[in-house]
Amino acid sequence: MKCNRSSLAVAVLVSVLGVSSCGGQDESGPPRWRVEVIGSSPHDPSAFTQGLEVVDGLRYEGTGMWGVSNVRVSDQVSGVERARVDLPGRMFGEGLTRAGDIVWQLTWRDGVAFARDPHTLAETGRATYEGEGWGLCAQPGRLVMSDGTPELTFRDPLTFAETGSVTLQGLDDPKPNELDCAPDGTVYANNFPTDDILRIDPNTGHITAIIDASGLLTPAERQGTDVLNGIAHLPGTDRFLLTGKYWPHLFEVRFVPPLR
Repeated sequence: MKCNRSSLAVAVLVSVLGVSSCGGQDESGPPRWRVEVIGSSPHDPSAFTQGLEVVDGLRYEGTGMWGVSNVRVSDQVSGVERARVDLPGRMFGEGLTRAGDIVWQLTWRDGVAFARDPHTLAETGRATYEGEGWGLCAQPGRLVMSDGTPELTFRDPLTFAETGSVTLQGLDDPKPNELDCAPDGTVYANNFPTDDILRIDPNTGHITAIIDASGLLTPAERQGTDVLNGIAHLPGTDRFLLTGKYWPHLFEVRFVPPLR
């Protein structure tokens, strides 16, 4: 929407009430946070990253694209890869998470979730679901799944059966992509196809902050890459790993709220 003179006049009036009539973010909406970069390390630029997670010193990453999707696990400190498994046929891999002794990996439009051994990544079972698979993360007693709509679905961590859902509130047409379940109960989500990360209360669906993660790559580095996608909390710290599809770097960051 573009503002003409009459709409600008209305905007001046409604600004007193704390809202916007010109398509902008409601001033009473989620606060804008920023990313503080602590450091970076190399990332496989051929990886179309769909899921990222760190558990017990291991970094899990799932990748997409037809015929080349895989899942891999590496030592978080050294970066040495311990195992890698390709998806069968032309399945398109999506988000993943570790829930106890199971690594669950989604597929985009194949309707299949793979259960895997957390160390070898060998397939130990499968579950099916309706709709698309995008992001996945694990909370105590449940999984949280995104499908590209404003709705998050809760699933049983052992059977993958659906147990409930919540609709996101506070932002027009959010598209949560890769998810991370932080220890404090917060869910973080890449908002496709932007450089924003949504901070979500999964019990209410309220978006409690929007984190601006733009500018991590230089303009030259951004050439040939795809969207920001991949969030992983670093256990025992206040830091997260961020990367994207075909990105050459893995960034260690903090999410910083605005000064009051």
